[in-house]
Amino acid sequence: MSTLDVIVATIGRAHGLRGEVALILRTDQPEERLRPGAAFEVDSDGRRRTLTVRGTRLQQDRWYVSFEEVADRTDAESLRGIDLELAVDAEEEADVDPDAWYPSQLEGLAVRHVDGRELGVVAGVDHYPAQDLLVVRTPDRRRVQLPLVEQLVPEVDLAAGVVTADPPGGLFDALPEDEQGPEPETSGPARTER
Repeated sequence: MSTLDVIVATIGRAHGLRGEVALILRTDQPEERLRPGAAFEVDSDGRRRTLTVRGTRLQQDRWYVSFEEVADRTDAESLRGIDLELAVDAEEEADVDPDAWYPSQLEGLAVRHVDGRELGVVAGVDHYPAQDLLVVRTPDRRRVQLPLVEQLVPEVDLAAGVVTADPPGGLFDALPEDEQGPEPETSGPARTER
């Protein structure tokens, strides 16, 4: 059985005084993945620790969770930004939605323009509230963020290891030297406006 590491949620700000935290969901199955007793291994303050879900609640379309091991706001605040990951069966996940991918499946795939040109390699996925962005490392080592929407990424072929992209004009074009902004001054003191 092959497994995938799936990011279920990212821990947001502390809420209240008893260790509850807001979540930024990364799953469409929060009731299943965040049920009481679910345990997550995380790195916090340079040490590995387990966080066990005590309970969850939904308030104004926002998910909140409390963990057995977190008793106060200070500890909860130290968890901000940590991803909650679970290992899941890859075959079961593919059956749920064949057009859904996990960042770990996309990283390292070649990115080709619809006309066949090589655009780069997937370096990761950035998650934003409006949409996810595919982070592409171009052959000249630039980092380009491509919205992961069907109009711009019409095909992802995991078996072939290729992402087909139809980006808007100019997104993958390097700026000429004179359009990259002025060179910083290297002589004399820095001046600031008052």
